[in-house]
Amino acid sequence: MESNSHMASASLKLGGASGFWGEANHATEQLLDGGVDVLVYDYLAEITMAILARMKALNPDAGFATDFVTGAMAPNLTKIARNGVKVVSNAGGVNPEACAAAVRALISEAGLNLRVTAVLGDDLMDQRDRLAAAGIQDMFTGATFPDPAKVRSINAYLGAFSIAQALADGADIVITGRCVDSAVTLGPLIHHFGWRKEDLDLLSAGSLIGHLIECGPQATGGNFTDWEDVPDRANIGYPIAEVRADGIAIITKPAGTGGLVSAATVAEQLVYEIGDPAAYLLPDVTCDWTEASLEQVGANQVRVAGAKGMPAPTDFKVCLTYEDGFRGGHTFGFYGANAKGKAEAFAEAALTRADAALLRANLDPFSQTSVEILGSETQFGAGAKYHRSREVQAKIAVRHPSAAGVELMLKEATGLTLSAPPGLSGFAGTRPKPSPVLALFSFLLAKDLVQPGARPTNAIDGDGKKIVPQASDLLFPTPEPADDLKARPGSKSGADRTVITDWVEVSLIELAYARSGDKGDRANVGVIARDPAFLPYIAATLTEDRIMAVFAHFNPRAVDRFYLQGLDAMNIVIHDVLGGGGTSSLRSDPQAKGYSQILLAEPIAIPATLLNGA
Repeated sequence: MESNSHMASASLKLGGASGFWGEANHATEQLLDGGVDVLVYDYLAEITMAILARMKALNPDAGFATDFVTGAMAPNLTKIARNGVKVVSNAGGVNPEACAAAVRALISEAGLNLRVTAVLGDDLMDQRDRLAAAGIQDMFTGATFPDPAKVRSINAYLGAFSIAQALADGADIVITGRCVDSAVTLGPLIHHFGWRKEDLDLLSAGSLIGHLIECGPQATGGNFTDWEDVPDRANIGYPIAEVRADGIAIITKPAGTGGLVSAATVAEQLVYEIGDPAAYLLPDVTCDWTEASLEQVGANQVRVAGAKGMPAPTDFKVCLTYEDGFRGGHTFGFYGANAKGKAEAFAEAALTRADAALLRANLDPFSQTSVEILGSETQFGAGAKYHRSREVQAKIAVRHPSAAGVELMLKEATGLTLSAPPGLSGFAGTRPKPSPVLALFSFLLAKDLVQPGARPTNAIDGDGKKIVPQASDLLFPTPEPADDLKARPGSKSGADRTVITDWVEVSLIELAYARSGDKGDRANVGVIARDPAFLPYIAATLTEDRIMAVFAHFNPRAVDRFYLQGLDAMNIVIHDVLGGGGTSSLRSDPQAKGYSQILLAEPIAIPATLLNGA
């Protein structure tokens, strides 16, 4: 693709209009009124791909995010055309051509002249049998390739250069299948500024900007630790990135909207759902965000700089979904004295009766069961402090190879209600039904085996060397232990130690912000110190062993910690902790959205003088 930097304006203004499938539709109109040049939409996650694959299996014309067509495009196409705004979206899901056709029909009906291009190449279902025969293993668990007959989708995570090419070829609206979330932002930046494949720092900067706005209002006060400080949440503004050709950006929001854009709200989004910040692998670049900086430069304006880039991996990440039995569950409310004990007794009896029903029906045992007594701090495990709630919900869920097995549990639990302890309650409704589980299988595939491209353009992709971080690069540089347990370092370097006698213990939330999320069966919790001086004490307390203990009730396999010196932050990655992850877990929080709240409740020892002087 030829550079068009000589034609590019001094900056490009992009609006993050969607963070998931189901996002509020008013974001498009709000950002158009905010004067953006490009609207970008992110609808896809692993769980979304599984749902869309199931939809397409039932209807070959389905499998895309319909909200993009009916909610975002249909009411706003005339204004998009009038303002000359470009649109880039991964709403295509597992059927981008069908999504593009639906948008073209709307354009034709409105009598507008807008060109729609679909970026294809991520769908690898036609390679299913070849991949199965290759002996590929899951990149995280080492599991063997699933039964090909049960595979329902195989999609590579593509990059941004095909999007840029589509825009260069004259597209007004670009619709992709599975690409990395940040690519819908990076693609327009590559096109507008003429960034090249060898401009690694710029590609990393653009990816960081895309990462910051890809989840919509999570950068403008949504899911923020200090949520009480966020004004007018009902009218929250969606993020706008004003980007310069050198990759420096201002994150802001439309005037007159609610929400909050601060260094802290943006920092929380920066650490959201990442792994090693020094080697964040994307199709177009390996990103190093450890020295990225955030500076408050005005009301609701945060300057972003400092991203570095290294050569891109030689492989694409590929995610496959496959049928893996069924799951189902129900909640039963209890209130009154010892509500928790009542709920536990009911759940135990329900599962005992269900086990007996399976035997009578000659069905296999449940492959997994889950009981959570919501309202008794179940999510906090050993850290739970309040067990005497007089009002709780018993959530009982199971997985089974057959729908009949799940149905038996639902029937037996419901049939037990007249035999329950007193205080059973619930909102009336029909009994839930079993749902098929589409499990996730992830692996790497050489780029030359994937052919991404904007139809009708040819395949476009970068080349580069794979970055394999060394084990020593994955460790968080924590302070060295003191000689006498009362002495702790007072600086990040561990220097200038003094004997401290005025220790106090406070919850982590008093010292830090935090945000958590998921990637498959892994959770991450990003922790940003409210004051740089707090970080050594946070890091000294939140060791790998301590984090394993905090989340022990979720059966984690391992913990990694990483350091982001530009933010005075650490990123914690907890492996195999989500019961299979969003597509198959029985948990109430299968995507770790609340794991930050668990960690923020942990006590941290810190000198009183430091705390009072912050």
